[in-house]
Amino acid sequence: MKYLLISLFVSLWFNAAIGQQDVLIKNGTLLTITDGVKEETDILLSNGKIKSIGKDLAAANARVIDAEGLFVMPGIVDAHSHIAIDAVNEATNPVTAEVFVGDAIDPYDIAMYRALAGGVTISHAMHGSANAIGGQCETLKHRWGELNPKSFVMEGAPRTIKFALGENPMRVHGEGKDIAPRTRMGIEQEFRRSFEGAKRYKQAWADHQSGKTKKPPAYSLRMQTLADILDGKIIIHCHSYRADEILMLMNVLSDFGVDKICFQHVNEGFKIAPELAEFGAHASVFSDWWAYKFEVYYSTAYNAAILTKNGVITSINSDDAGLIRHLYHEAAKTQRYGSLSDNEALRLITLNPAIQLGIDDRVGSLEVNKEADVAIFKNHPLSVYATPQMTIVDGVVRFDINEDMDDMRMEINPEAMLPAFYEQSEGHEDKCMQGVNSEHHHHAHSHHQH
Repeated sequence: MKYLLISLFVSLWFNAAIGQQDVLIKNGTLLTITDGVKEETDILLSNGKIKSIGKDLAAANARVIDAEGLFVMPGIVDAHSHIAIDAVNEATNPVTAEVFVGDAIDPYDIAMYRALAGGVTISHAMHGSANAIGGQCETLKHRWGELNPKSFVMEGAPRTIKFALGENPMRVHGEGKDIAPRTRMGIEQEFRRSFEGAKRYKQAWADHQSGKTKKPPAYSLRMQTLADILDGKIIIHCHSYRADEILMLMNVLSDFGVDKICFQHVNEGFKIAPELAEFGAHASVFSDWWAYKFEVYYSTAYNAAILTKNGVITSINSDDAGLIRHLYHEAAKTQRYGSLSDNEALRLITLNPAIQLGIDDRVGSLEVNKEADVAIFKNHPLSVYATPQMTIVDGVVRFDINEDMDDMRMEINPEAMLPAFYEQSEGHEDKCMQGVNSEHHHHAHSHHQH
Protein backbone atom coordinates (compact mmCIF):
# COMPACT_ATOMS: atom_id res chain seq x y z
CA MET A 1 0.00 0.00 0.00
CA LYS A 2 2.86 2.38 0.85
CA TYR A 3 4.47 1.73 -2.56
CA LEU A 4 1.15 2.29 -4.34
CA LEU A 5 0.46 5.60 -2.57
CA ILE A 6 3.96 6.91 -3.27
CA SER A 7 3.69 5.80 -6.91
CA LEU A 8 0.33 7.55 -7.31
CA PHE A 9 1.74 10.72 -5.78
CA VAL A 10 4.72 10.70 -8.15
CA SER A 11 2.47 10.05 -11.17
CA LEU A 12 0.06 12.81 -10.23
CA TRP A 13 2.98 15.20 -9.66
CA PHE A 14 4.38 14.40 -13.08
CA ASN A 15 1.00 14.77 -14.81
CA ALA A 16 0.58 18.17 -13.22
CA ALA A 17 4.11 19.27 -14.07
CA ILE A 18 4.26 18.15 -17.72
CA GLY A 19 2.14 18.89 -20.71
CA GLN A 20 2.16 19.18 -24.46
CA GLN A 21 3.94 22.44 -25.21
CA ASP A 22 6.17 23.52 -28.07
CA VAL A 23 9.83 23.12 -27.14
CA LEU A 24 12.59 25.10 -28.82
CA ILE A 25 16.10 23.78 -28.22
CA LYS A 26 18.59 26.53 -29.06
CA ASN A 27 22.25 26.55 -30.12
CA GLY A 28 23.01 22.88 -29.54
CA THR A 29 25.38 20.58 -31.39
CA LEU A 30 22.93 18.29 -33.20
CA LEU A 31 24.01 14.69 -33.81
CA THR A 32 21.37 13.98 -36.43
CA ILE A 33 22.58 10.45 -37.38
CA THR A 34 21.28 10.81 -40.95
CA ASP A 35 22.43 14.34 -41.86
CA GLY A 36 25.73 14.81 -40.11
CA VAL A 37 26.64 17.05 -37.18
CA LYS A 38 25.08 20.52 -37.06
CA GLU A 39 26.77 22.95 -34.69
CA GLU A 40 25.02 25.89 -33.01
CA THR A 41 21.71 24.75 -34.47
CA ASP A 42 18.14 24.92 -33.19
CA ILE A 43 15.45 22.28 -33.23
CA LEU A 44 11.73 23.01 -32.74
CA LEU A 45 9.43 20.34 -31.31
CA SER A 46 5.69 20.83 -31.83
CA ASN A 47 2.68 18.52 -31.33
CA GLY A 48 4.93 15.59 -30.59
CA LYS A 49 6.96 15.93 -33.79
CA ILE A 50 10.15 17.60 -34.96
CA LYS A 51 8.78 20.64 -36.76
CA SER A 52 11.96 22.31 -37.98
CA ILE A 53 15.75 22.25 -37.73
CA GLY A 54 17.94 25.27 -38.47
CA LYS A 55 19.62 28.37 -37.13
CA ASP A 56 17.88 31.30 -35.42
CA LEU A 57 14.51 29.56 -35.14
CA ALA A 58 11.72 31.28 -33.20
CA ALA A 59 8.39 30.08 -31.85
CA ALA A 60 5.77 31.95 -29.87
CA ASN A 61 4.85 30.48 -26.47
CA ALA A 62 7.44 27.73 -26.74
CA ARG A 63 9.52 26.48 -23.87
CA VAL A 64 13.08 27.52 -24.74
CA ILE A 65 15.96 25.25 -23.73
CA ASP A 66 19.43 26.70 -24.00
CA ALA A 67 21.65 23.90 -25.34
CA GLU A 68 24.76 25.98 -25.97
CA GLY A 69 27.77 23.77 -25.37
CA LEU A 70 25.53 20.68 -25.15
CA PHE A 71 24.96 17.76 -27.52
CA VAL A 72 21.47 16.97 -28.85
CA MET A 73 20.80 13.51 -30.25
CA PRO A 74 17.84 11.24 -31.00
CA GLY A 75 16.38 9.41 -28.03
CA ILE A 76 18.17 6.12 -27.42
CA VAL A 77 16.31 2.95 -28.44
CA ASP A 78 16.87 -0.33 -26.58
CA ALA A 79 15.99 -3.32 -28.77
CA HIS A 80 16.10 -5.82 -25.89
CA SER A 81 14.70 -5.00 -22.48
CA HIS A 82 12.53 -6.49 -19.76
CA ILE A 83 11.65 -3.35 -17.82
CA ALA A 84 8.07 -2.22 -17.18
CA ILE A 85 6.51 -5.64 -17.69
CA ASP A 86 4.83 -7.83 -15.11
CA ALA A 87 6.50 -11.13 -16.02
CA VAL A 88 9.13 -12.31 -18.47
CA ASN A 89 8.55 -16.03 -19.09
CA GLU A 90 5.48 -18.18 -19.67
CA ALA A 91 7.53 -21.32 -19.28
CA THR A 92 4.70 -23.87 -19.40
CA ASN A 93 5.21 -25.09 -22.97
CA PRO A 94 8.00 -25.05 -25.58
CA VAL A 95 5.66 -22.96 -27.75
CA THR A 96 3.64 -20.12 -26.18
CA ALA A 97 3.09 -17.81 -29.15
CA GLU A 98 -0.35 -16.93 -27.82
CA VAL A 99 0.84 -14.92 -24.81
CA PHE A 100 1.67 -11.21 -24.98
CA VAL A 101 3.77 -9.21 -22.55
CA GLY A 102 1.90 -6.05 -23.55
CA ASP A 103 -1.11 -7.29 -21.58
CA ALA A 104 0.68 -6.48 -18.32
CA ILE A 105 2.63 -3.22 -18.47
CA ASP A 106 3.79 -1.81 -15.12
CA PRO A 107 3.59 2.01 -15.26
CA TYR A 108 5.30 2.31 -11.87
CA ASP A 109 8.50 0.44 -12.68
CA ILE A 110 11.20 2.86 -11.52
CA ALA A 111 13.57 1.32 -14.08
CA MET A 112 11.72 3.27 -16.75
CA TYR A 113 12.55 6.59 -15.09
CA ARG A 114 16.16 5.54 -14.67
CA ALA A 115 16.27 4.61 -18.36
CA LEU A 116 15.06 8.11 -19.16
CA ALA A 117 17.89 9.43 -17.00
CA GLY A 118 20.19 7.60 -19.41
CA GLY A 119 18.63 9.16 -22.50
CA VAL A 120 16.53 6.10 -23.43
CA THR A 121 13.12 6.99 -24.84
CA ILE A 122 12.02 3.61 -26.25
CA SER A 123 12.52 0.04 -25.11
CA HIS A 124 11.46 -3.29 -26.54
CA ALA A 125 9.78 -5.19 -23.70
CA MET A 126 10.51 -8.80 -24.52
CA HIS A 127 9.24 -12.19 -23.51
CA GLY A 128 11.99 -14.38 -22.09
CA SER A 129 13.96 -17.27 -23.57
CA ALA A 130 12.48 -20.26 -21.75
CA ASN A 131 10.64 -21.40 -24.88
CA ALA A 132 11.72 -22.27 -28.41
CA ILE A 133 8.87 -20.01 -29.49
CA GLY A 134 7.92 -17.65 -26.71
CA GLY A 135 5.38 -14.88 -26.40
CA GLN A 136 4.81 -11.67 -28.30
CA CYS A 137 6.69 -8.56 -27.22
CA GLU A 138 5.75 -4.86 -26.93
CA THR A 139 7.53 -1.69 -28.02
CA LEU A 140 7.24 0.93 -25.28
CA LYS A 141 7.56 4.70 -25.17
CA HIS A 142 8.93 5.88 -21.83
CA ARG A 143 6.06 8.24 -20.99
CA TRP A 144 6.93 8.16 -17.28
CA GLY A 145 4.29 9.76 -15.10
CA GLU A 146 1.27 8.46 -17.00
CA LEU A 147 -1.22 6.37 -15.03
CA ASN A 148 -2.69 4.18 -17.77
CA PRO A 149 -0.47 1.23 -18.75
CA LYS A 150 -1.69 1.59 -22.34
CA SER A 151 -0.13 5.05 -22.45
CA PHE A 152 3.30 3.44 -22.69
CA VAL A 153 2.52 1.40 -25.81
CA MET A 154 4.06 2.77 -29.00
CA GLU A 155 0.94 2.85 -31.12
CA GLY A 156 1.34 1.33 -34.56
CA ALA A 157 4.71 -0.32 -33.89
CA PRO A 158 5.04 -3.65 -35.74
CA ARG A 159 4.33 -6.85 -33.87
CA THR A 160 7.30 -8.83 -32.61
CA ILE A 161 7.80 -12.24 -31.02
CA LYS A 162 10.54 -13.97 -29.04
CA PHE A 163 12.26 -17.17 -30.21
CA ALA A 164 15.13 -18.87 -28.38
CA LEU A 165 17.94 -21.25 -29.23
CA GLY A 166 20.27 -23.25 -27.06
CA GLU A 167 20.58 -23.96 -23.39
CA ASN A 168 17.57 -22.08 -22.03
CA PRO A 169 14.69 -23.98 -23.69
CA MET A 170 16.70 -27.21 -23.38
CA ARG A 171 17.19 -26.68 -19.64
CA VAL A 172 13.64 -25.58 -18.88
CA HIS A 173 11.84 -28.30 -20.83
CA GLY A 174 14.23 -31.15 -21.55
CA GLU A 175 16.10 -31.16 -18.24
CA GLY A 176 13.48 -29.49 -16.07
CA LYS A 177 10.32 -31.25 -17.28
CA ASP A 178 11.63 -34.22 -19.25
CA ILE A 179 9.84 -33.15 -22.41
CA ALA A 180 11.07 -31.99 -25.80
CA PRO A 181 13.26 -30.19 -26.60
CA ARG A 182 16.13 -31.79 -24.78
CA THR A 183 18.72 -31.11 -27.49
CA ARG A 184 19.59 -28.43 -30.03
CA MET A 185 18.31 -30.63 -32.85
CA GLY A 186 15.09 -30.99 -30.87
CA ILE A 187 14.71 -27.21 -30.81
CA GLU A 188 14.95 -27.17 -34.61
CA GLN A 189 12.10 -29.66 -34.80
CA GLU A 190 9.95 -27.49 -32.52
CA PHE A 191 10.28 -24.72 -35.13
CA ARG A 192 9.52 -27.06 -38.03
CA ARG A 193 6.53 -28.71 -36.34
CA SER A 194 5.12 -25.33 -35.38
CA PHE A 195 5.47 -23.85 -38.85
CA GLU A 196 4.05 -26.98 -40.53
CA GLY A 197 1.08 -26.80 -38.15
CA ALA A 198 0.61 -23.14 -39.00
CA LYS A 199 0.60 -23.97 -42.73
CA ARG A 200 -2.13 -26.56 -42.18
CA TYR A 201 -4.07 -24.10 -40.04
CA LYS A 202 -3.87 -21.43 -42.75
CA GLN A 203 -4.97 -23.92 -45.39
CA ALA A 204 -7.93 -25.09 -43.28
CA TRP A 205 -9.18 -21.51 -42.98
CA ALA A 206 -8.59 -20.87 -46.69
CA ASP A 207 -10.61 -23.97 -47.55
CA HIS A 208 -13.45 -22.80 -45.33
CA GLN A 209 -13.46 -19.26 -46.68
CA SER A 210 -13.48 -20.50 -50.27
CA GLY A 211 -16.43 -22.79 -49.54
CA LYS A 212 -14.42 -25.97 -49.95
CA THR A 213 -15.32 -26.93 -46.38
CA LYS A 214 -18.49 -25.91 -44.57
CA LYS A 215 -17.36 -26.13 -40.97
CA PRO A 216 -14.70 -23.61 -39.88
CA PRO A 217 -11.63 -24.99 -38.11
CA ALA A 218 -11.28 -24.41 -34.38
CA TYR A 219 -9.71 -21.00 -33.73
CA SER A 220 -6.31 -21.04 -32.02
CA LEU A 221 -4.54 -17.85 -31.04
CA ARG A 222 -1.28 -19.79 -30.92
CA MET A 223 -1.67 -21.11 -34.46
CA GLN A 224 -2.92 -17.78 -35.79
CA THR A 225 0.15 -16.05 -34.38
CA LEU A 226 2.41 -18.60 -36.05
CA ALA A 227 0.48 -18.12 -39.30
CA ASP A 228 1.03 -14.38 -39.03
CA ILE A 229 4.78 -15.03 -38.77
CA LEU A 230 4.62 -17.03 -42.01
CA ASP A 231 2.73 -14.15 -43.61
CA GLY A 232 5.42 -11.64 -42.61
CA LYS A 233 3.20 -9.78 -40.15
CA ILE A 234 5.46 -10.37 -37.12
CA ILE A 235 9.19 -9.74 -36.70
CA ILE A 236 11.09 -12.56 -34.97
CA HIS A 237 13.61 -11.59 -32.29
CA CYS A 238 15.61 -14.71 -31.45
CA HIS A 239 17.75 -15.32 -28.36
CA SER A 240 20.95 -16.86 -29.74
CA TYR A 241 24.63 -17.37 -29.05
CA ARG A 242 26.24 -20.10 -31.16
CA ALA A 243 26.96 -19.67 -34.87
CA ASP A 244 25.84 -23.19 -35.80
CA GLU A 245 22.38 -22.66 -34.30
CA ILE A 246 21.97 -19.28 -35.95
CA LEU A 247 22.71 -20.89 -39.32
CA MET A 248 20.23 -23.65 -38.48
CA LEU A 249 17.40 -21.21 -37.83
CA MET A 250 18.13 -19.25 -40.99
CA ASN A 251 17.85 -22.53 -42.91
CA VAL A 252 14.51 -23.28 -41.26
CA LEU A 253 13.19 -19.80 -42.03
CA SER A 254 14.33 -20.09 -45.64
CA ASP A 255 12.38 -23.35 -45.98
CA PHE A 256 9.22 -21.58 -44.83
CA GLY A 257 9.74 -18.28 -46.64
CA VAL A 258 10.28 -16.19 -43.50
CA ASP A 259 12.83 -13.39 -43.66
CA LYS A 260 12.02 -10.96 -40.84
CA ILE A 261 14.40 -11.75 -38.00
CA CYS A 262 16.71 -10.01 -35.57
CA PHE A 263 19.08 -12.28 -33.68
CA GLN A 264 19.51 -11.18 -30.06
CA HIS A 265 22.83 -11.51 -28.18
CA VAL A 266 24.31 -13.33 -31.23
CA ASN A 267 27.70 -13.54 -29.53
CA GLU A 268 29.19 -15.69 -32.28
CA GLY A 269 27.75 -13.49 -35.01
CA PHE A 270 31.24 -12.35 -35.99
CA LYS A 271 31.93 -15.89 -37.24
CA ILE A 272 29.07 -15.77 -39.75
CA ALA A 273 28.68 -12.04 -40.44
CA PRO A 274 28.60 -12.48 -44.26
CA GLU A 275 25.90 -15.14 -43.97
CA LEU A 276 23.79 -12.93 -41.71
CA ALA A 277 24.14 -10.04 -44.15
CA GLU A 278 23.21 -12.20 -47.14
CA PHE A 279 20.08 -13.45 -45.38
CA GLY A 280 19.14 -9.91 -44.36
CA ALA A 281 19.11 -10.81 -40.67
CA HIS A 282 19.76 -8.15 -38.04
CA ALA A 283 21.88 -8.50 -34.90
CA SER A 284 21.34 -6.94 -31.46
CA VAL A 285 24.37 -7.56 -29.26
CA PHE A 286 26.11 -6.84 -25.98
CA SER A 287 29.23 -4.74 -26.26
CA ASP A 288 31.38 -6.95 -24.00
CA TRP A 289 29.32 -9.46 -22.01
CA TRP A 290 30.11 -13.15 -22.37
CA ALA A 291 31.38 -16.19 -20.45
CA TYR A 292 28.50 -16.10 -17.97
CA LYS A 293 27.41 -19.58 -19.05
CA PHE A 294 28.93 -22.36 -21.13
CA GLU A 295 27.36 -21.70 -24.54
CA VAL A 296 28.46 -18.06 -24.41
CA TYR A 297 31.99 -18.82 -23.30
CA TYR A 298 33.47 -17.66 -26.61
CA SER A 299 32.88 -14.13 -27.90
CA THR A 300 34.69 -10.87 -28.62
CA ALA A 301 34.30 -7.17 -27.96
CA TYR A 302 34.88 -6.67 -31.71
CA ASN A 303 31.55 -8.39 -32.47
CA ALA A 304 29.50 -5.24 -33.14
CA ALA A 305 32.21 -3.71 -35.32
CA ILE A 306 32.71 -6.87 -37.40
CA LEU A 307 28.98 -7.23 -37.96
CA THR A 308 28.66 -3.55 -38.88
CA LYS A 309 31.58 -3.67 -41.34
CA ASN A 310 29.99 -6.71 -43.01
CA GLY A 311 26.74 -4.84 -43.64
CA VAL A 312 24.63 -6.37 -40.85
CA ILE A 313 22.18 -3.91 -39.25
CA THR A 314 23.52 -4.07 -35.69
CA SER A 315 22.45 -2.58 -32.37
CA ILE A 316 23.70 -2.70 -28.79
CA ASN A 317 21.09 -3.56 -26.19
CA SER A 318 20.85 -3.82 -22.44
CA ASP A 319 18.77 -6.87 -21.41
CA ASP A 320 19.21 -5.33 -17.99
CA ALA A 321 17.60 -2.58 -15.90
CA GLY A 322 21.03 -1.29 -14.87
CA LEU A 323 22.81 -1.39 -18.20
CA ILE A 324 19.97 0.46 -19.94
CA ARG A 325 21.05 3.60 -18.03
CA HIS A 326 24.35 3.90 -19.91
CA LEU A 327 23.90 2.43 -23.38
CA TYR A 328 25.82 5.42 -24.70
CA HIS A 329 28.90 4.11 -22.90
CA GLU A 330 28.27 0.66 -24.36
CA ALA A 331 28.19 2.17 -27.84
CA ALA A 332 31.44 4.01 -27.12
CA LYS A 333 33.21 0.71 -26.48
CA THR A 334 32.89 -0.07 -30.20
CA GLN A 335 35.38 2.72 -30.82
CA ARG A 336 37.89 1.13 -28.48
CA TYR A 337 37.18 -2.29 -30.02
CA GLY A 338 36.72 -1.96 -33.76
CA SER A 339 37.32 1.75 -34.36
CA LEU A 340 33.79 2.59 -35.49
CA SER A 341 33.19 6.25 -36.31
CA ASP A 342 31.11 8.45 -34.03
CA ASN A 343 28.12 8.11 -36.31
CA GLU A 344 28.48 4.34 -36.70
CA ALA A 345 28.68 3.98 -32.92
CA LEU A 346 25.67 6.20 -32.27
CA ARG A 347 23.61 4.36 -34.90
CA LEU A 348 23.99 1.24 -32.74
CA ILE A 349 21.71 2.78 -30.09
CA THR A 350 19.44 4.98 -32.25
CA LEU A 351 18.58 4.31 -35.88
CA ASN A 352 19.69 0.67 -36.07
CA PRO A 353 17.53 -0.61 -33.20
CA ALA A 354 14.68 1.46 -34.63
CA ILE A 355 15.13 -0.41 -37.93
CA GLN A 356 15.12 -3.72 -36.07
CA LEU A 357 11.79 -2.82 -34.45
CA GLY A 358 10.31 -1.50 -37.69
CA ILE A 359 9.92 2.06 -36.38
CA ASP A 360 12.79 3.82 -38.17
CA ASP A 361 10.35 5.93 -40.21
CA ARG A 362 9.26 7.50 -36.91
CA VAL A 363 12.31 7.64 -34.61
CA GLY A 364 16.05 7.02 -34.48
CA SER A 365 17.32 10.23 -36.09
CA LEU A 366 16.77 13.97 -35.88
CA GLU A 367 14.67 14.66 -38.96
CA VAL A 368 11.72 16.96 -39.63
CA ASN A 369 8.38 15.17 -39.15
CA LYS A 370 9.87 12.40 -37.05
CA GLU A 371 8.61 11.97 -33.49
CA ALA A 372 10.08 14.39 -30.97
CA ASP A 373 12.21 11.93 -28.98
CA VAL A 374 15.39 13.75 -27.99
CA ALA A 375 18.23 13.32 -25.51
CA ILE A 376 20.48 16.22 -24.47
CA PHE A 377 23.98 15.52 -23.12
CA LYS A 378 26.70 17.47 -21.38
CA ASN A 379 29.88 16.34 -23.15
CA HIS A 380 29.71 14.13 -26.21
CA PRO A 381 27.54 11.03 -25.57
CA LEU A 382 30.45 8.77 -26.57
CA SER A 383 32.73 10.40 -24.02
CA VAL A 384 33.43 8.78 -20.69
CA TYR A 385 32.41 12.13 -19.19
CA ALA A 386 28.98 12.15 -20.87
CA THR A 387 26.09 13.11 -18.59
CA PRO A 388 22.47 13.11 -19.80
CA GLN A 389 20.82 16.44 -18.96
CA MET A 390 17.32 16.10 -20.36
CA THR A 391 15.22 13.45 -22.09
CA ILE A 392 12.18 14.34 -24.17
CA VAL A 393 9.51 11.89 -25.37
CA ASP A 394 6.96 13.02 -27.95
CA GLY A 395 7.94 16.61 -27.22
CA VAL A 396 7.33 16.26 -23.47
CA VAL A 397 10.24 16.58 -21.03
CA ARG A 398 10.19 13.36 -19.01
CA PHE A 399 13.59 13.73 -17.36
CA ASP A 400 15.44 16.90 -16.42
CA ILE A 401 18.59 16.58 -14.34
CA ASN A 402 17.98 20.02 -12.82
CA GLU A 403 14.47 19.03 -11.70
CA ASP A 404 15.30 15.50 -10.67
CA MET A 405 14.06 14.70 -7.18
CA ASP A 406 16.69 13.75 -4.65
CA ASP A 407 15.68 10.11 -4.58
CA MET A 408 13.54 8.22 -7.10
CA ARG A 409 13.89 4.79 -5.51
CA MET A 410 10.49 5.28 -3.83
CA GLU A 411 11.19 2.85 -1.01
CA ILE A 412 14.60 2.76 0.65
CA ASN A 413 15.95 0.03 2.89
CA PRO A 414 19.30 1.25 4.28
CA GLU A 415 20.24 -2.32 5.18
CA ALA A 416 19.59 -3.74 1.69
CA MET A 417 22.51 -4.73 -0.48
CA LEU A 418 22.81 -2.77 -3.71
CA PRO A 419 21.94 -4.67 -6.92
CA ALA A 420 25.33 -3.71 -8.33
CA PHE A 421 26.94 -5.60 -5.45
CA TYR A 422 25.16 -8.81 -6.40
CA GLU A 423 26.02 -8.36 -10.07
CA GLN A 424 29.69 -7.96 -9.23
CA SER A 425 29.66 -10.80 -6.76
CA GLU A 426 27.76 -13.40 -8.78
CA GLY A 427 28.32 -12.32 -12.38
CA HIS A 428 25.88 -11.46 -15.14
CA GLU A 429 22.45 -13.06 -14.89
CA ASP A 430 20.59 -14.00 -18.04
CA LYS A 431 17.64 -11.62 -17.68
CA CYS A 432 15.74 -13.57 -20.35
CA MET A 433 15.41 -16.37 -17.79
CA GLN A 434 13.69 -14.35 -15.06
CA GLY A 435 11.07 -16.40 -13.27
CA VAL A 436 12.16 -19.85 -14.42
CA ASN A 437 15.24 -20.67 -12.36
CA SER A 438 13.31 -21.55 -9.21
CA GLU A 439 10.89 -23.62 -11.25
CA HIS A 440 13.75 -25.51 -12.89
CA HIS A 441 15.44 -26.14 -9.56
CA HIS A 442 12.16 -27.48 -8.17
CA HIS A 443 11.70 -29.90 -11.06
CA ALA A 444 15.33 -30.99 -10.99
CA HIS A 445 15.18 -31.62 -7.23
CA SER A 446 11.93 -33.60 -7.54
CA HIS A 447 13.38 -35.67 -10.41
CA HIS A 448 16.49 -36.40 -8.36
CA GLN A 449 14.41 -37.55 -5.39
CA HIS A 450 12.45 -39.97 -7.51
